[in-house]
Amino acid sequence: MDIQDAHHLLVRFFDELSTQFQKVPGSAIFLRYVKSSYQNDPVRSAVELFLFLFAVRYLLAPKYSTQKQNYVTLSDEEIDELVEDWTPEPLVAPQTAFEEAENEKRPVIVGPTGPKTKLSNGRTVTNLASYNFYNFVSNETLKEKAIQTLRTYGVGPCGPPGFYGTQDVHMKTEADIATHLGVPACIVYAQAFSVISSVIPSFSKRGDIIVADKAVNYAIRKGLQISRSTVRWYEHNNMEDLQRVLEKVTREQAKKPLTRRFIVTEGIFENVGDVVDLPKIIQLKLQYKFRLMLDETWSFGVLGRTGRGVTEQQHVDASEVDMIVGSLAGPLCAGGGFCAGSDEIVEHQRISAAAYTFSAALPAMLATMACETLGLLQTSADIMTQLRENIRTMRAQLDPRSDWAICTSSPDNPIMLLILKADVIASKHLSISEQEQLLQDIVDEALTNGVLITRLKSMPRALHTTAKQAEWELQPALKVCITIGLTRKEIERAGTTIRHAITKMVNRRR
Repeated sequence: MDIQDAHHLLVRFFDELSTQFQKVPGSAIFLRYVKSSYQNDPVRSAVELFLFLFAVRYLLAPKYSTQKQNYVTLSDEEIDELVEDWTPEPLVAPQTAFEEAENEKRPVIVGPTGPKTKLSNGRTVTNLASYNFYNFVSNETLKEKAIQTLRTYGVGPCGPPGFYGTQDVHMKTEADIATHLGVPACIVYAQAFSVISSVIPSFSKRGDIIVADKAVNYAIRKGLQISRSTVRWYEHNNMEDLQRVLEKVTREQAKKPLTRRFIVTEGIFENVGDVVDLPKIIQLKLQYKFRLMLDETWSFGVLGRTGRGVTEQQHVDASEVDMIVGSLAGPLCAGGGFCAGSDEIVEHQRISAAAYTFSAALPAMLATMACETLGLLQTSADIMTQLRENIRTMRAQLDPRSDWAICTSSPDNPIMLLILKADVIASKHLSISEQEQLLQDIVDEALTNGVLITRLKSMPRALHTTAKQAEWELQPALKVCITIGLTRKEIERAGTTIRHAITKMVNRRR
């Protein structure tokens, strides 16, 4: 058979096929559709043909079971043997002898935590270990307001804010905080700790860049971990090192796809007590095009003429900070926390911040107390003046007059952190654990003499984590919290007691 015969045979075959196809009902309509479609849009015909062939292939494909077992079946005896041999890794490290001894001697408070606190052993001591800076705990007007709110709204909303947990008091609290700070909007969370650890991962994801201070608190570190972002650290409160890191990040990212970039720092550093240089950070973040997350957990309600925080103290427009995070549970003696910023910043968190979306809303009583105490800070400037006078009185008794300890806190910080001087540590060859033991002895000695203070504590490092991997080592320190609930003479007497306890315990140490 030559090529011409094969051609004629092929033509007859297609003619016969066309004849048989035209006998099928509806074939003429189908052919007209194909011809018009091909003439107007041949690409569409090709796509439809591909989808038709794919559907035929899918329908004719052999079935398979999703329940197919591709693992070795073990007998009951083998399973029991494996279970007996398995030893789970502990979730937390076992308590040390120092921790056990500390727990046994820990004082138990009976009743409210006022300036004068009664312990379970019947003694009444001067309480310098709580965040009752403005003595709001003893304010009878606030107590009556809290009781009234409790009777009106109940104990709690029992629902997330996005469902049915939001009440009018929550909206008022958000509006009051935003107005106080001078920003467009604010969002209130039910727990202070979870605010910054939820805000960070709601904006920064895997592949984004975060530049953070090495001394940031534990809540920030958890937020950095959850975000899975790339973290670059700079030396604590060192603006030259921050600029170096920002330059390096900008240079590395110049030829890479655009990513979100943030600077994360604190107003008052929880672990050191000093204050951030906010104007310089604002300058750097604008220069290198970063966004700024500022954690004012310990500066909101403390710094500034009306307690607006570090922005007011250092004369920075709050709108220049992209996200301001604060606590309502510390100086304001209420509960919960907040994040303030632009409308877009706040609305984004209402649907993407885990602690807001999946947690019950803040109890109405605590939201009301936050509004009331915030109002007192705005209208009663004398309480902030009195607090700063008490801070100066206590510092005069401790920092310049002690030969063994120095205060690392800012002069306006009511939480005084006292660390051992470098020459004392060197002369007595004190390790970190030995410093903690010595400071605990000082705490116990002060309590024996009627003054309740505590130590600076933070969550321990993860198991099998070295100091280098942790990026920063917490410096052991005493924590002394000042309150206006004590007179000047009571502050001086307590300061003298603490100073003598330091001297006694350090001299006892050989």
